[in-house]
Amino acid sequence: MEAEQDRDIEFGTLHCPSPACQCEYPIVDFIPVIVPDLAALMAQRGVDFFARADLPASVESLLGDALGPDGWFDVLRQGFSTYGWDAYGDLGPDHSPVGLQPGAARRCLERLLALGEVPAGGSRAVDLGCGGGRTSFALAAHMKDALVLGVDTNFGLLRMARGAAAGRVRYPLRRIGLVYDRQDFAVSLTGAGRVDFWVMDALALPLPPASMDVVAALNLLDCVADPHQLLTAMAGLLRPAGRALLATPFDWSVRATRVDNWIGGHSQRADHAGGAEVFLRSLLAQMAPGLRVVGSEHEFAWQTRLHARSSVQYLAYLLALTRPQPP
Repeated sequence: MEAEQDRDIEFGTLHCPSPACQCEYPIVDFIPVIVPDLAALMAQRGVDFFARADLPASVESLLGDALGPDGWFDVLRQGFSTYGWDAYGDLGPDHSPVGLQPGAARRCLERLLALGEVPAGGSRAVDLGCGGGRTSFALAAHMKDALVLGVDTNFGLLRMARGAAAGRVRYPLRRIGLVYDRQDFAVSLTGAGRVDFWVMDALALPLPPASMDVVAALNLLDCVADPHQLLTAMAGLLRPAGRALLATPFDWSVRATRVDNWIGGHSQRADHAGGAEVFLRSLLAQMAPGLRVVGSEHEFAWQTRLHARSSVQYLAYLLALTRPQPP
């Protein structure tokens, strides 16, 4: 341990106790980073760990102009803008394009909680691909006594989420081009003291099997290398009679998922005729442990803000699933 605040470790190193392992995992800004290949994560997203939030707005703007569009700094700020606004824009100043409101992820989770008839009880939940963390707080608000773990590989977004848990949100809001308006405001989120955020790979989770009452994965299925492995991991984490909450627009990209791993969107000659929904349900029926559908919605509108004059709308497919009790 290098530094702590109120018995919470700010910087330190976790050591695997197994003699056969001897792995080390850093804790940075109170966030454990527990991934199978730290070098690979740093190669892909290492800049997230060194991005600063304390530069004066005028200096940040000057540096952003100099770095130009489509570079690493611009990509970072666009991501923070999109995820930050959707997660917390309803709690701060209103910069909504006409007809667009923040909170799509939170509303999607609330719809899934209703579809799955998720009770307010339960002791543990995990939010895979939690992004800015608002859905993790929403799970904690719904599950009155549960501990909720938000998981993502984007350290910058988890740092934003951790700040929200501490009572303050900061993110750059893209107005147009390279022009950003800094958002910095206080928040008070129900159940924040029961929520924690860890950098972990959803396909390699070091969590005990059958340990979660709720496993959520919103718009993550089409962003991982192996979607079938994600479904298997979700089923394995779930306690019998627990709920898995899944949302996806099937917006496949070869940068994230090889075509032969897509669920639908290819192989039109197959029995599923390239249909994602049919293919997904058939995979779920064949899994062990299995997941049974308890509620679904074919088209849930999910709008994403790009800048003050642009947004994108997805139609997400929602499934609320349960792991049946053993006979």
